[in-house]
Amino acid sequence: MAERDGPVLIELDESGPSPADAPPVSEPEAAPSGQAMQTMAALAARRPSRLVRWFWQLLGAVVVFFGSVAAWDAVTGLVARNVYLGWAALGLLGLFVAVCLAILIREWAALARLQKIESLHVEADRVAAENDMGGARALTKKLAALYAGREDMRWGRERLAEGEAEAFDADTLLGLAEDTLLKPLDDRARREVEAAARQVATVTALVPLAFADVIAALTANVRMIRRVAEIYGGRSGALGAWRLTRAVITHLVATGAVAVGDDLLGSIGGGHLLSKLSRRFGEGLVNGALTARVGVAAMEVCRPLPFRVAEKPRVTRLVQRALTGLFDKAKPTG
Repeated sequence: MAERDGPVLIELDESGPSPADAPPVSEPEAAPSGQAMQTMAALAARRPSRLVRWFWQLLGAVVVFFGSVAAWDAVTGLVARNVYLGWAALGLLGLFVAVCLAILIREWAALARLQKIESLHVEADRVAAENDMGGARALTKKLAALYAGREDMRWGRERLAEGEAEAFDADTLLGLAEDTLLKPLDDRARREVEAAARQVATVTALVPLAFADVIAALTANVRMIRRVAEIYGGRSGALGAWRLTRAVITHLVATGAVAVGDDLLGSIGGGHLLSKLSRRFGEGLVNGALTARVGVAAMEVCRPLPFRVAEKPRVTRLVQRALTGLFDKAKPTG
């Protein structure tokens, strides 16, 4: 067969698909960023301007003033019309004022108790830095008095009283107080953090409604911080809980902890797990991990003593305990 010197032409079938009709290449999906927790942190840490604070304070004063004047005029009018109705209305008004005063007193007591715990934390740092044995003994007495009314702390108080005489330096005495009184409370606080992380992750992954994940993150984190404070003896009221929430979130925002980094992705599966899950499930995992970070910060803020002898809770461990099995794929049967 003779060789062909010219080029070989191959005719293409023009009825086939055209490259112009090919669908565009989709952009790679961005990694989950924990948008719900980012929004929640921004809302909790944002401080209103002075003008806005004045507006709300003056509005409250106007409402209280004119409301009280209107209520008094209504009561005096009833007294003028019917003595019995007037006195009944006056009694109801007096009960309402008494309840309002009781709420204010409770809130004041809650804030005072939180400030007391904060002062114990600061004093513990000073005593440990100066190795002040006298200050350590006084601090442990204050700590035992803080939990004097709790039956679940009786065993810890008895062990602390028995071992106090054998301690010869401040570090040993503070370590004994931490081991006997605070370790059981640490376990309860960890369970609260794990439950909050699990709830935020579940709602984010399964509820597709707009802002539902933000609302769930905000309420779950506020409730978690309040429960952690109560576990450590804070007894925070409504104002105290919001004050604690702002303090914790502001600290996290200032240190950049409310952000998604490589360490956070590694804590929930080395990063490769997120690529195997849907976008919603990945957001749920990240929001749960960020909630665990908030919980650890809440434990540090609400704990009367800093972590020295007891192991500081790790976000990785909390996330693993809270979310293990929550988003596992169903295994095939048969």
